[in-house]
Amino acid sequence: MDALKKKIRTIPDFPKSGIMFRDITTLLKDGDGFHDAADALLARYRPMQIDLVAGIESRGFIIGGVLAYELSVGFVPLRKKGKLPAKTASASYELEYGTDTIEAHVDAICPGNRVLLVDDLIATGGTAAAACELIEKLGGEIVECAFIVELPELQGRQRLGARPVFTLVSFEGE
Repeated sequence: MDALKKKIRTIPDFPKSGIMFRDITTLLKDGDGFHDAADALLARYRPMQIDLVAGIESRGFIIGGVLAYELSVGFVPLRKKGKLPAKTASASYELEYGTDTIEAHVDAICPGNRVLLVDDLIATGGTAAAACELIEKLGGEIVECAFIVELPELQGRQRLGARPVFTLVSFEGE
């Protein structure tokens, strides 16, 4: 996983001073790196019973789409409010200044569906916690929450409570 970590660009002071932004676009554009990340996740999830992969907008769509395709299961996009055309369910979460909302179509997840939640990064865990709440509101069961990058000092994993979390790389204290 050190090789993957080296393919993730760090941009200091973005989007504001004091933030070390972990940019996975450099990993995604590297064919070997993207392949290695996808293979590592697939090795973990192939043996598990998964009915759906849910990806958080927008980089979770990229990773989640690959996993859903390779696992031969459906993909559920979790989108920002107002982006889906049919009837939706929603969950809100706190931002540094205010709140935001994610939505899914009400028929996207059936009661009892086993769902793998995917995004590129877990920081404070607010978006991921709202995504879990939304999946569970629709009757889905969280198999695991998967991320390429974790920023442990922001304690996002703790915000997800007892839900299982898996990450490929961690930038602890860096």
